[in-house]
Amino acid sequence: MGEEGVHEAPQEKIERIWILITPDKCSGCRLCEVACSLEHEGIIWPEASRIRVFELLPGVNVPHTCVQCPDYPCVNSCPTKALSVDEKTGAVIVDEAKCIECGACVTACPGNVPRIPAGKGSVVICDLCGGNPKCVEVCHEAGHDALKIVTGDYRPIFRTFAKDPVEKSHEIARKVFGEEFLG
Repeated sequence: MGEEGVHEAPQEKIERIWILITPDKCSGCRLCEVACSLEHEGIIWPEASRIRVFELLPGVNVPHTCVQCPDYPCVNSCPTKALSVDEKTGAVIVDEAKCIECGACVTACPGNVPRIPAGKGSVVICDLCGGNPKCVEVCHEAGHDALKIVTGDYRPIFRTFAKDPVEKSHEIARKVFGEEFLG
């Protein structure tokens, strides 16, 4: 183990997967939220979805999910060690029995991605569905392709977006509606 709570990758090179979000391709259908909550909760419960779509401006929808930061601040902040890293996928795994809903992971996350849905009893963070993200699958089937699986270390780009999704959405709005749209 490396830093407290974070597993170091084995010596052999493991190709991690990431969810690449292209907000200007998002239609706002929210099928990703439905697929995620069905996969993890067994019911349609968007509030417990590990991916959320925010409409920041009319017609500008921004999917938002965990980007598996290279230093895993959420995992390192957990006082009960309820969070760990899946050695196969690099995704954050939540041990619901250990989670005390303290919110330390939410505060530590640069993108405020972890959430504690009312009535859930634990935090929710994307676990990449064990390597086959259902949100990506349903987005592709719907023909939107706002979510794609990619390999390689794209985390620095994602983390920049996670820190300022509003500015990214404004950039998209300017692209779609013209430079004068937001002033």
